[in-house]
Amino acid sequence: MKKSIITLSLAAVLGFGSITVGMPIEKASAANKINDLNSQKEKINQQRSGVESKLNDTDKKISENQGEQQSVQSEIERLDKAISDALAKIEEKNQEIADTKKEIEKLEAEIEILVERIKKRNELLKDRARNYQETGGMVSYIDVLMGAQSFGDFVERVGAVATIVEADQDILQAHQADKDELEKKQNQVKEELASLETMRAELESMKKSLNAQKAEKDKLLASLKHEEEEMHAHKLELAEENEILAAQEAALQKAIKLEQERQAEAARQKAAAEAAKKSSSSAGSSSSSGSSSSSDSGSSSSPQVSAPSVASGAWTRPASGRLSSGFGNRSLGNHFGVDIASGGTVPIVAAADGVVIRSYYSSSYGNAIFIAHSVGGQTYTTVYAHMRSRSVGSGQTVSKGQQIGIMGNTGQSYGQHLHFELHRGSWDAAKSNAINPVGIVPL
Repeated sequence: MKKSIITLSLAAVLGFGSITVGMPIEKASAANKINDLNSQKEKINQQRSGVESKLNDTDKKISENQGEQQSVQSEIERLDKAISDALAKIEEKNQEIADTKKEIEKLEAEIEILVERIKKRNELLKDRARNYQETGGMVSYIDVLMGAQSFGDFVERVGAVATIVEADQDILQAHQADKDELEKKQNQVKEELASLETMRAELESMKKSLNAQKAEKDKLLASLKHEEEEMHAHKLELAEENEILAAQEAALQKAIKLEQERQAEAARQKAAAEAAKKSSSSAGSSSSSGSSSSSDSGSSSSPQVSAPSVASGAWTRPASGRLSSGFGNRSLGNHFGVDIASGGTVPIVAAADGVVIRSYYSSSYGNAIFIAHSVGGQTYTTVYAHMRSRSVGSGQTVSKGQQIGIMGNTGQSYGQHLHFELHRGSWDAAKSNAINPVGIVPL
């Protein structure tokens, strides 16, 4: 996720310059300035409360997300176990089917024997039926009995006929039993095999369904993890926003104190001037005074690249070098600032008097400094990014042209340069207050 830096509320700070002496409107203007700074400080405090509330909500959502992840993970584990069980049962059914097929092969051999016995018995029964037809069936048995020579012979003939009839019945019963057994074994084997095939098909279908469910759970878990990563990133952004708002609140508090001190000093100077004027008027004489001047011939060693000369107006150029990229649309997207590039050790200076809102390292801006300014009654925020190093801290008062760091290539940067932004009012994530510094800051 692309790291965004945080929404800053309006950073109106020090009112620099002199106060016009003797004008009644001055006191009201000074009071309004203090009231305005206090009002903006209160707005920032409210923004911090909102950010802290969002942080708490994000923590709650992260906790809920992690709980849902745990639930999904448990479900995935259950599905894994169910899939393993299904695979084991499929293997078991495959073995049973293999065993049943071997049993079928064995039964087929027995069936062949039964078929052969039935075939032979059918031939015997056909011969017996032909004999009955030729001899007249039961009439032949009566002839046998009536042909007895004595009672004893008759008894023997009755026993013989009974034995023959009984044998015929046994043949028929055995024949029917063999046929019934054959049909039973064939049906039994078919049913068992069909049952096993059905169970295996059901297990295969179950396995397919479980795999599909697991794939969905895996997809859901991945989505939840991605969502958690985004929430953690958002939490970091909120934490950074909270830190910047706290720093800006402290900067405004310091600005209020400095403004009060400035107003008190201006009032003291005004009273002293009025007293001197009154004293001079009452004395009725003029006095002469000498004046002296001194020159500073001292010099200091300069870095590899000299800092730009401090301009006479409210703004000055923040660094020496060439303007490598301007404000507005470009190939990498909308550019809300300008880039000043140069090789060597290049000092970065404050573009105007102000108070440092924050001096820190950002994953996108690298080493960055935010400064709040009040110029001609209008508040501005300047941003200095991708610096090699920073030499001022949060809450520090800086003067126009004061060195605040060294040009570098930190954060999301390609080559050594200063990324410089100018915002009329506050800096926000959408950079809606960004303006083209060209024509305002001497670049």
